Amino acid sequence: MRADQCAQELNIEEVVKAIREILPENRIRIGLHEPFFGGNEWSYVKECIDTGWVSSVGTYVDKFEDSLAAFTGVKKAVAVANGTSALHVCLLLSGVETSDEVLVPALTFIATANAVAYCGAVPHFVDSEFQTLGLDPNKLNDYLAEIAEVKKDGCYNRKTGRRIKAVVPMHTFGHPVDLDTLAELCQRYKLELIEDAAESLGSYYKGKHTGNWGRLSAVSFNGNKILTTGGGGAILTNDEELGKLAKHITTQAKVPHQWEFQHDRIGYNYRMPNINAALGCAQLEQLSMFIDKKRNLAERYKQVFANMPGLDFIVEPKFSRSNYWLNAILLDEKCAALRDDLLAETNAQGIMTRPVWNLMYTMPMYKDCPRMECHTAESIAQRLINIPSSVNL
Repeated sequence: MRADQCAQELNIEEVVKAIREILPENRIRIGLHEPFFGGNEWSYVKECIDTGWVSSVGTYVDKFEDSLAAFTGVKKAVAVANGTSALHVCLLLSGVETSDEVLVPALTFIATANAVAYCGAVPHFVDSEFQTLGLDPNKLNDYLAEIAEVKKDGCYNRKTGRRIKAVVPMHTFGHPVDLDTLAELCQRYKLELIEDAAESLGSYYKGKHTGNWGRLSAVSFNGNKILTTGGGGAILTNDEELGKLAKHITTQAKVPHQWEFQHDRIGYNYRMPNINAALGCAQLEQLSMFIDKKRNLAERYKQVFANMPGLDFIVEPKFSRSNYWLNAILLDEKCAALRDDLLAETNAQGIMTRPVWNLMYTMPMYKDCPRMECHTAESIAQRLINIPSSVNL
């Protein structure tokens, strides 16, 4: 369909007007997702500065880890430098080795694939589903029936001969994937389930917080996340021994001693500084309020877009309670040609919008990696637009 025909179905001016209706009138420019500091952030950070405890030692790291574990319902949380390092360690502790394959969504942020590559492993790209925007477990089940062979020591790709070690679903924009179906598939195929929960802090699948289905999961506290530590992430686990090991290797694998510097394995400088954890503690105290505000914003978007032709507002899957980290609209297929026009117009009017990420196998370093047919992911990538989602809107 030509762009002029699409315009009869999707009125860009009406879309911009609808977004403006529910955004603050006194804001000239509206960001996509800005941090909100309305609690004890300054007090806690100032304490770190006043006492000198700004780096890798201090009480706020332990406090943040304990509070995060309590909020998510896991037994152990390990605070680290960023979400990518958290996922890297999750993969390592799950036994991912050089030349293994790891199943990841084709539609995800680059960090999901990069963390696999850090291990010397090969990302193997999987299609998405429209309901969750995340990895499609039913398509993956059919695909593995074609290409996989289960042996005593694991699952193998019959086409490449490589071991398929793990599956890493990413909860896109905070919307949980179908974890029960995926967990059952992982059990049958002897695959580790590692949740990339970078975007889903505060999201629940069937009443249980994301990050609780595999042995390990990763979350992010980047500046644009629902909770920020400036830069940071965390490893979540219900295996206390794995949690201790994660803490050990993310602190350079240093053996505790009053003055000696002894290290018992290759470790990583992935620690979260105390000053960042202080910021996180203050943010975590407000997280329930953040989630309520974001869900209220999503409901307003849902109402304003309810009867608008040419697009759909993305809502949480029926089996979940989403944090609605980033709100999104999906243009009808016949209106996909207008995506860039809508992006240009909204940004020109001070409303920051963006397309979803380019698919992983379109990146030069991953173009030769194995993948299934990804028709749904390709369709989403051509039609999805993220719209302003900050807590203070």
